[in-house]
Amino acid sequence: MAKRETIVHWFRKGLRIHDNPALTVAVDKVRENPAKYCLRPVFVLDPGIRKWLRVGPNRWRFLQQTLVNLDENLRSINSRLYVVRGNPTEIFPKLFNEWNVSLLTFEHDIEPYAVKRDKTVEDQAKKHNVTLHVGKSHTIFDPETIVKKNAGKPPLTYQKYATLASACKIPQPLPAPKKLPTNYAGPEPDKEERKKTSCYDPPTMKELDVDESTMSECKFPGGETEALRRMDETLSRKSWVCNFEKPNTSPNSLEPSTTVLSPYLKFGCLSVRLFYSRVSEIIKGQKHSQPPVSLIGQIMWREFYYCVAAVTPNFDKMVGNGVCLQVDWDTNPDHLEAWTHGRTGYPFIDAIMRQLRQEGWIHHLARHAVACFLTRGNLWISWEEGQRVFEELLLDADWALNAGNWMWLSASAFFHQFFRVYSPVAFGKKTDPEGKFIRKYVPELARFPAGIIYEPWKANLETQKKLGCIIGKDYPHRIVVHEEISKVNIQRMSAAYKRNKSQKEHDLDGDSAPSASPAGKKRPSSTKTSAAPKKRKIEATIEKFLKKK
Repeated sequence: MAKRETIVHWFRKGLRIHDNPALTVAVDKVRENPAKYCLRPVFVLDPGIRKWLRVGPNRWRFLQQTLVNLDENLRSINSRLYVVRGNPTEIFPKLFNEWNVSLLTFEHDIEPYAVKRDKTVEDQAKKHNVTLHVGKSHTIFDPETIVKKNAGKPPLTYQKYATLASACKIPQPLPAPKKLPTNYAGPEPDKEERKKTSCYDPPTMKELDVDESTMSECKFPGGETEALRRMDETLSRKSWVCNFEKPNTSPNSLEPSTTVLSPYLKFGCLSVRLFYSRVSEIIKGQKHSQPPVSLIGQIMWREFYYCVAAVTPNFDKMVGNGVCLQVDWDTNPDHLEAWTHGRTGYPFIDAIMRQLRQEGWIHHLARHAVACFLTRGNLWISWEEGQRVFEELLLDADWALNAGNWMWLSASAFFHQFFRVYSPVAFGKKTDPEGKFIRKYVPELARFPAGIIYEPWKANLETQKKLGCIIGKDYPHRIVVHEEISKVNIQRMSAAYKRNKSQKEHDLDGDSAPSASPAGKKRPSSTKTSAAPKKRKIEATIEKFLKKK
């Protein structure tokens, strides 16, 4: 009797069984001829991941919980998860032979490491006569399709992206596969096979080298089951969904004022296509908020960043990144360390950074505040440094979104009103005048009254002693004076913009005569004159803004 061929689905971005086109293809292939094929869903746990990806304890825990839940959900349809340890480029050639693999399916990925890895696996599959099927469901719209519609270039504004996407067909989410008869799944590996590739069970926290005793309570458990539960709970508030506007949510509420579905979308525990479909059903025919601030608008921001990141070399770096402003950022390890661990002396900023370290999540507007503070607002430290910290600590650290948002907040790309700086004092007061958020995450200041908790340095020494917190001893002095340094940094950013503009003009002109275009035609004489009023207007706006401050 001929050995059954194995269909392997490689779980990567989409750690779920609902709306997983690549998994569906694998399952359908097995259903066609169960006597010929068996199914093995695989997750490859690469020990080398620590060399190229910064992952903190909270995200390891989220992944571990997600894999356990994925195994449970696969068993509910008479399959299971095979967690294989090792480098995918080394593991798959062995599995192709040992399992008699004829088809490998997986989800498309845009990250540089993944693109390089997948090309190697693709070449290996060809050598072993293994057919590949690559699904695309981690975004609603395929970035390649959008770029083609934009003459081969990524759209660099949200509105331009939204216009292009509006002309695309929106794919409908697929249901989870129905239960398989037991003989459809692959046989349990024998002892010898288990020795070759180690145990196939999901990893423990100990295996991931994470000490749970040092971690805070888990507020956001990983997994598809929790993702669907959280989505259902959120969308049950139909009036809230229809009226949702991101700027009107609170960055410092004690409980999240938004959905906190971002970690589940990042890991693919929740299908973005399903979420989009469900929200669209709720708002259909109802009066509702509009993009970019609505829930649909938030989904489209994710799509926008993925599209630009997919075709922009060095998207997560300043140098060599075609969409990024080149800025002369400072290097200050002490300031970076203070910001990273919530010891800047600004309670609002410190509370946010401590929440991030403890829980793995902070509100999007809180991210705005701390990102602006680190970069153009106060510390003048490169957005790449902040990106690295977020990559380690955020549950929803997503390569494309993390880089895109950091460029935006540092005014290095996409957003250019660099003179609009978040106040590390006034911004938090708007939504939490009593300072409850600060009392929770900066307990040293818990006894400070609302009037000075955002600015504890204003309390005299006698008052500080009475309140049980001496500034400079129990809580740090502020590392910069915002009112002064923000003005300096606005001027520095203005200078950076002028330098970049001059460099671009020089690059465009090259060795040609100033009056000649690349095509040899004269440039319209209005080019320079039309730019002058705009330049004067920007400079006047900056001066007006600085006077206010």
